[in-house]
Amino acid sequence: MEYRVATLDDIDLLTASRVKVLRAANKLDDSVDMTEVEKESYNYYKKALADGTHFAILVMDDGKFIGAGGVSFYNVMPTYHNSSGKKAYIMNMYTDPNYRRQGIAYKTLDMLVNVSKERGVKQISLEATDMGRPLYEKYGFVKMKSEMELI
Repeated sequence: MEYRVATLDDIDLLTASRVKVLRAANKLDDSVDMTEVEKESYNYYKKALADGTHFAILVMDDGKFIGAGGVSFYNVMPTYHNSSGKKAYIMNMYTDPNYRRQGIAYKTLDMLVNVSKERGVKQISLEATDMGRPLYEKYGFVKMKSEMELI
């Protein structure tokens, strides 16, 4: 297994994996049009990889894509618990079904968390599917109690 940092040369692969992750997480089959999401994901990667606000890991097995994970970096106003205001949001975690339960996602997650900490980030969050939740809990993530979302 090769774990490597994604570059601008990997945008097509990252974009395809993003669509795959969203289809799996939202239980969407191939009939659902993801053209706009694909286009915007491509644009996001192009900008965010270039300016360093996104960091991604690709996992390959003999040149074949088998997994990925990414982290987006952003700033908010400083708080008592986060005086720098730096935050990280882990996303696009994926492992090919044939490679699951081998520690690939855990290692990818660990790499993303370590990069975040190296950048001085103290608050790291993510959204978890039912399938991913045990991995994140094993790593030490806990459910947030005070955050809300307007839908």
